[in-house]
Amino acid sequence: MKRVVTLMVLLISTSSFAGKRERDFLKNEVAPVVKASEAKFKSACGCALKIVVNEASYKELDDMRSLRSMAEDIGTEGAGYCTDAESKKAMCQMKTFEIMFGADATFTFKGGKATATTYGGTRPSWDMIARELDK
Repeated sequence: MKRVVTLMVLLISTSSFAGKRERDFLKNEVAPVVKASEAKFKSACGCALKIVVNEASYKELDDMRSLRSMAEDIGTEGAGYCTDAESKKAMCQMKTFEIMFGADATFTFKGGKATATTYGGTRPSWDMIARELDK
C-alpha cells in the first residue's frame, strides 16, 4: 500500500507542471504565431494588440494546441474583420488579448482587456469575439 500512495503522489506532482516538450512547444510553435498575429492585427486594424499567453494555466501539450490555434485566429480573423472604420474601432478597443486554459471556451472583455479561455480542442469563435466587441 505504501508504494501505491508514493506512486500516486509522484504522478500528481509530475503532471501539474509543464515539462520540456511543453516549454519547447510554447517557444517554437506558439511564440512565433503570437508575434505574427500581433503584426497582422496591427496591419489590418491600425492599432497595436498585445497577445498574452497565460502559460501557467496550460499543463498538457494537447491543451496547448488550442492555444496556438486561438493565437492564429486573432491575426487571421482580426485582419478579415477590420475592413471598415466601424469594425476597426470595435477591434481597437482591445489593448491586451490574454489566452488561457479553463473549464470551457469563453470570451470576456472589460476595460481594454480581452480574455479567451480555451478548453481541450475548443476555443471561442471569432463571431463570439466580434459580437462582444461590437456592443
